[in-house]
Amino acid sequence: MWDRWQKGESMNAIGRLFDRGHSSIQRILLEMGGLPPAPRKRSLLSLTSAEREEISRGVVAGHSLRSIAASLGRAPSTISREISRNGGCRDYRASEADLATWDRAHRPKRCKLAENRPLARIVARKLRKLWSPEQIAGWLKRTYPDDENFQVSYETIYRSLFIQARGALKKELLQHLRRRRATRRSRHHTQKTDNHGRILDTVSIRERPASAEDRAVPGHWEGDLISGSGNTFIATLVERHTRYVMLAKVDSKKTETVINALINQAHKLPQELYKSLTWDRGKEMADHQRFSLATDIKVYFCDPQSPWQRGSNENTNGLLRKYFPKGTDLSVHSQAKLNAVARQLNERPRKTLDYETPAERFNQCVATIH
Repeated sequence: MWDRWQKGESMNAIGRLFDRGHSSIQRILLEMGGLPPAPRKRSLLSLTSAEREEISRGVVAGHSLRSIAASLGRAPSTISREISRNGGCRDYRASEADLATWDRAHRPKRCKLAENRPLARIVARKLRKLWSPEQIAGWLKRTYPDDENFQVSYETIYRSLFIQARGALKKELLQHLRRRRATRRSRHHTQKTDNHGRILDTVSIRERPASAEDRAVPGHWEGDLISGSGNTFIATLVERHTRYVMLAKVDSKKTETVINALINQAHKLPQELYKSLTWDRGKEMADHQRFSLATDIKVYFCDPQSPWQRGSNENTNGLLRKYFPKGTDLSVHSQAKLNAVARQLNERPRKTLDYETPAERFNQCVATIH
């Protein structure tokens, strides 16, 4: 069940496999927050099944506890406790003792955030600032490199949020995650496959310079529109080298409106930091040649149904849905509000930047130019 869930199969499909309704699968998944339980294993110090068989034979033969311990290379107290816990000399059975010991050992380990409340408070503060668990974990490692008490894995943070029985982080902190789900979902669960219209005289992404492809130099941007209710939109731009974000208010999806907004944004930056723009095949870029003539910026287009070719922009659009949820009117947000949201994203540390912020990296590029 867990393997199929991690591969992205639906609860209905998994339920049919076991001849169960999806609600049966859902109950188990919710109990664990969608996170598979860690595999159990015996301690290397524990008595093995073979050793218990030897103890059982020694007891039946009337051997002393010391002689049994000596033959196994164990302490007499270990043998004494083993027998007394499992029925005494009269009722000791190896297989029953082995099973009982395994059951008694099934105790959940108290997690690090439940034991270290100062660390839990730091994590909670960062979650409220809309940092992701992975960003928090990376920032902690960078900020406290020599203090493991103030380091925690992002998986532990997720588990503490999704499995409330751990008693480490409050459930309301879930609302600050990028995705407001009660359970962990597989990354394979869905794929965006929007099909946009055709545009004339496009230049394929395959002709984009190698320096843009490998993110070696700044100045190559990815762009898209995010949509809201009533045909409202926001233009989003992400610089590939630094992951720096800019947002532009647009009044409609008409190509004239979008191109005008993009031209205005382009004029705010030094030409050295805006060399190319990669977009999908949305009709809003039908007038892309006017944009290039006005800015001297080349426009490249992704292959159809290939959003991963603008991976940085797609990821940013997902982050922006925290501020601009689907189905809401995006026209109510001023350009000042969009700038404030972009600034907040640019001041969050990124794993891919070694937990520096996009703003730090972008400012370094600006300083190099001047």
